[in-house]
Amino acid sequence: MSGEDPQERPQEIRNIINGLERYNPEAASVLEAYVSQQCEEKFCDCNANRALLKLYQLNPDRLKDEVVSNILVKAMTQFPSPQFDLALHLLPPSLSSPTPNSTSELPEAVAHLRTLNTQLEGAQYARFWATLESDDLYADLVADIAGFEDVIRVRIAQLISQSYREVNVGVLENWLGLDDEEEVKKFVTETCGWKVADGLVHIPKNAENEAKKTEIREDVNIDMFSRIIKRSWEEAA
Repeated sequence: MSGEDPQERPQEIRNIINGLERYNPEAASVLEAYVSQQCEEKFCDCNANRALLKLYQLNPDRLKDEVVSNILVKAMTQFPSPQFDLALHLLPPSLSSPTPNSTSELPEAVAHLRTLNTQLEGAQYARFWATLESDDLYADLVADIAGFEDVIRVRIAQLISQSYREVNVGVLENWLGLDDEEEVKKFVTETCGWKVADGLVHIPKNAENEAKKTEIREDVNIDMFSRIIKRSWEEAA
């Protein structure tokens, strides 16, 4: 999953982000349409999205709350990575956190998305799903992202496969935010290609989850010790 330079990026977008059009305010509408395409087609182009946020930074009157929140949600799906923070740092400071006198709903949306991203980055998967279901605002924020929950589940499964060979079905149920064991079994067998037996999900061996023997070799000879002893003797003398 490449969210920095995806193969789905059309030539028109390449021309914008790699040339002077990157700073043309009129390019914002093209990049906004491209964000909508990403939301519908389940891919992410963080590089192009940052170019749009930079245009918003230079032309605050063009900023659209819904587009910004969609960009942040798409960046979130790239966890664990710096993509969310990179996008966040291009927003005006006034949008980083809600204030009592703010008339915009975007600061509150950003605060909610930061909470979700922090939980994903911290591998607090069960808490992430609980938080997502705790407030209707979360559902509104991810509504435009086609297959958002499935994308997150697949990414969680990828990370789990890098660390585990076996996981209890009940534990995986919480991590994947699924309702029962049957849904877990269906997901891991059909989507991940894993096997389930005796209440455990068995993950195939790969380069990341395979235990490797580490051999530490120290090449120390008697001449090294003699020099150290000689030096300490001379200093003492």
